[in-house]
Amino acid sequence: MQFFVRSFLRACLALVCVVAAGLLVAPRAGAEAPGGGGLVREEVTFRGGGGLVLHGTVLTAAGARGSRPGIVLIGGSGPGPRQEYRQEAEAFARAGITTLVYDKRTAGYSRTHRDFGALAEDALGGVRLLRKWPGVDPHQVGMWGFSEGGWVAPLAASRSSDVAFVITIGGSGYDVLRTQAWNLTTHLMHRGAGATFTGVVAGPAAQLVAATGRFPGADYDALRVLGRLHRTPVLALWGAHDMQVPPGESARVFQRALGRAGNPHAVIQFVPGAAHNGHRTSDGFDRLGGPLFHGKPLGELAPGYAETMTSWVRAVAAGHPPVSAVAPAPPQVASSTPVPGDAWYAWLAPLLLLVGFAGYPVGAVLRRGPVVRPVRRLAGLGLVAVVGAVACPLAVYVVGDGVAVPEVWGRPVVWLAVQLVGVAVIVAGVVAVVAVWRRRRAWGGGAWLRLAPVLLAAVGFVPWGVWWGVWRV
Repeated sequence: MQFFVRSFLRACLALVCVVAAGLLVAPRAGAEAPGGGGLVREEVTFRGGGGLVLHGTVLTAAGARGSRPGIVLIGGSGPGPRQEYRQEAEAFARAGITTLVYDKRTAGYSRTHRDFGALAEDALGGVRLLRKWPGVDPHQVGMWGFSEGGWVAPLAASRSSDVAFVITIGGSGYDVLRTQAWNLTTHLMHRGAGATFTGVVAGPAAQLVAATGRFPGADYDALRVLGRLHRTPVLALWGAHDMQVPPGESARVFQRALGRAGNPHAVIQFVPGAAHNGHRTSDGFDRLGGPLFHGKPLGELAPGYAETMTSWVRAVAAGHPPVSAVAPAPPQVASSTPVPGDAWYAWLAPLLLLVGFAGYPVGAVLRRGPVVRPVRRLAGLGLVAVVGAVACPLAVYVVGDGVAVPEVWGRPVVWLAVQLVGVAVIVAGVVAVVAVWRRRRAWGGGAWLRLAPVLLAAVGFVPWGVWWGVWRV
């Protein structure tokens, strides 16, 4: 009897183990596929421009069957890891659109160097990957480009007929420098800066940046690139509270360029309650909800944003791309400022002023000519004023708008100090002229040759200061 009891218990234990193992291994009804969220995620590598190996993830809805469209996500400026665009990637994949999101290249991409052509080739490498992906219709693979990707996606589409459609969110209709100047201006205004300083950043300082020829991507012509998209369906979106590119102006550029190209399927819309990235915001400067990225919330996808994109893609893939339409643009916080590309005077004028003011102390070191204290004071103040006036707004382009705080009376404290020094230059100039005039009979030609540059620099400082904005109140 004891033998039979032990045998029965062993059999029961074995049965329990088998059942437990089955529950662990067998798929549950309604269970999520690998990766969660009802999505299948597969890590991939592919070759971009110049044969560079890029790493990404392909997302597909679990159990997806039949031929379906595909889309390649192109991120904005910066290092651009794929995690930043997880919400968009999942929204497309859940809608039955096989999605590739990948890490941006680091080779040949930096703060001072942007090659949109290389980025476009990277994206086209992603298109080639999806065109061969199981279940994807190779004739219905398109692109989604955010911010900087709003320049790259149209460029890539203009280079290849393999791109079936293009979606942009927060794409600028202007070149990179004009866009960045507007971006910095709006953020400075948000911090409390007034026209006294923002006008300098968007005006003469931007011209000086352009004159150096070193601003990355400054030669990109959005109007020309968009004009090549004759038949490619385009959905151009902007957040109603976009504070990083001028949304209303950009929409008009897109409309004009695509209209001239004769594109019959160009849809231009604005996402209510959305920031630059199409995510929820209260004013365009914050992000509401969503996952954290670098310690800050990305914001949840704005209501209707994902549905607008996915329904449009499905219509295109079904062979019924929506006809061209333009939605009314919301009010834009400020107008952008054109930046002349040939403003050589932007760097020549301050250079001549620096040479003029520096000539006097250099001569003092060499002990040539008279030493007049008011003139020496003028030279020192002039050097400080010119260097400060140039460096202060340029630092905003290099470091960002955060460098312009704290602020007093609608201007950064540093800029206020520059303006005060500018006033001191005028006062010192008057005193120096009086001192020189009183001693004029005691000097020969050599003395006047040494004094002339600093006095001429003081005179030239006045109109330059007016143009540069040192005298703006």
